[in-house]
Amino acid sequence: MKLESMNKQVTEEIQKVVEKYAGRREKLLQILEEINDVYGYLNEYVMKEVAKSLCIATSEVYGVATFYSFLNTTPKGKYIIRLCQTISCDLAGKKQIANALRNELGIEFGQTTSDGKFSLEFTNCIGMCNQGPAMLINDEVYYNLDPEKAVEIVKKYQ
Repeated sequence: MKLESMNKQVTEEIQKVVEKYAGRREKLLQILEEINDVYGYLNEYVMKEVAKSLCIATSEVYGVATFYSFLNTTPKGKYIIRLCQTISCDLAGKKQIANALRNELGIEFGQTTSDGKFSLEFTNCIGMCNQGPAMLINDEVYYNLDPEKAVEIVKKYQ
């Protein structure tokens, strides 16, 4: 498919999402979340088209897209593993979980496996402070982790 026709298709999809929210600027986060879910990330073209559709500055869209850690501005793996980095998870053994995940996947935090299957990231509080350490794999929450349990969970996705 030619780039021009791909861009046209993307623009049409963006228009549908924006229209769903009646073109309301205050719905920018929801619009970006929905588009992120469809394409996996928000590239420069997408952010410009959203800005144009909402009659706002591209910098405003970029600011929102880069502020929220659950919005991606670069391609990520099929499974995004987010390990909570709050002090409570730190105290409960986050460092050991992080090392086990690095060893199992062969990547560092902020990287994606060469097969595009896994991305490894730290995230701020995921609301499981009393049951840490905790992690998310896409939208699934895992808690009360130890290194072995974390690796076992990741293996289920392989």
